[in-house]
Amino acid sequence: MDIVLALVATMAILLALRFRMSLRAAQDRSSRAERAAAQRGRSLSLAAQEIQGIATAMRSCRRSLEGPGRVQHGLCHGMTGRAVEGPVQQLLRLADDLSDVASGPSVRVIHEAPARLGPIVDSAIAAVGAQISPGTRYWQVDGALRALTVKADRQALEGALAALLRRAASHSRDGDAIALRWVLASETVAIVVEDEGDGLVVPALSESPVATAGMQRLDLGLSLARSLAAAHGGDIRLESVPGIGARAWLTLPRTRLLEAA
Repeated sequence: MDIVLALVATMAILLALRFRMSLRAAQDRSSRAERAAAQRGRSLSLAAQEIQGIATAMRSCRRSLEGPGRVQHGLCHGMTGRAVEGPVQQLLRLADDLSDVASGPSVRVIHEAPARLGPIVDSAIAAVGAQISPGTRYWQVDGALRALTVKADRQALEGALAALLRRAASHSRDGDAIALRWVLASETVAIVVEDEGDGLVVPALSESPVATAGMQRLDLGLSLARSLAAAHGGDIRLESVPGIGARAWLTLPRTRLLEAA
């Protein structure tokens, strides 16, 4: 009888431990789901703000374009009906970003392979150039940057870089120069994007955006870009000087650098 009771007690203890472990695992899953939902909620809120800004700009331009000829002042200076294409491209890009947020996993999965930065930079510039048309920017790309090869997901890296170029274009003027170069440190390699724009002081890249001096606006595209950089073990950092311009850093672990000029 004592042996039977001991066996029953042992089984009860084992079942209790198993139940406790299952409960803890369920709690962890719930906590991760809550964090993912909170992050997506913040992203959707940012998207709403961005859509409102674009819509306001389009409404202002439409009223201005209702008059004869070109607009000679304000946000729509020099625009004609063709200028509507730029905001439309922005809205299409934002729709893609929203789709990514709504359906994508909370943890980014990347497919690594050797990737030469030259074609990635060219593709990102072409995509952003189409979105800001008929406006233009002068892209100054360091030849050494083009020659680099890194171990990365090409599509993800191109998307992250395009977000930084888009931000630089939106904060600069038609005809301004935007420079791309690379910086090698002891533990990181960085793609640096520098513009001659407004250098506005706005919220930093953080989990919960708050105003921080010297940092740039967090929009949905940059939020997604940061998640893509993080999936590579890297990060995105933004710096600004009001009235002078801004500098964006897309950093990766130095171990991802396969070939340097």
